[in-house]
Amino acid sequence: MVHPNTDPDHPVSRRVAPAAFHLGRILLASLFLFAGLLKLTSYAQTEASMTAVGLAPAALLLPAVIALELGGGLLLAVGRRGAAPAAVLLALFTLLTNIFFHDFWTLEGEMTRLEGSLFLKNIAIAGGLLMFAGMRLSTTKRSSE
Repeated sequence: MVHPNTDPDHPVSRRVAPAAFHLGRILLASLFLFAGLLKLTSYAQTEASMTAVGLAPAALLLPAVIALELGGGLLLAVGRRGAAPAAVLLALFTLLTNIFFHDFWTLEGEMTRLEGSLFLKNIAIAGGLLMFAGMRLSTTKRSSE
């Protein structure tokens, strides 16, 4: 008997793999959709936070960030054309966010651990986004050959 974990053609694997892929994509997208909505509803506070960490001009950058999070999150959630490039852009954005907002190397005590954890979480999110983009692009290429 072939175990479903080792055989991609096993009936269980064929049902679980697509469901896991789509659920993972939607969960990743939800992070950016909620973050974009939060920035819209707390616009002034977000702009002040961006200015405080040296992201200037925040008045120009914040609308671009909101557009990326909402637009990229929507493309990722739907999973159709444009989802892979959106995932790559969101991954780059997430990694850049680390530099400005999770600079644990400049902190001390408990804040070092907290920001270090958030830094690593963002690296993992970027990894998931890049994995999605790679899988999406490889399956698109195979289906067009």
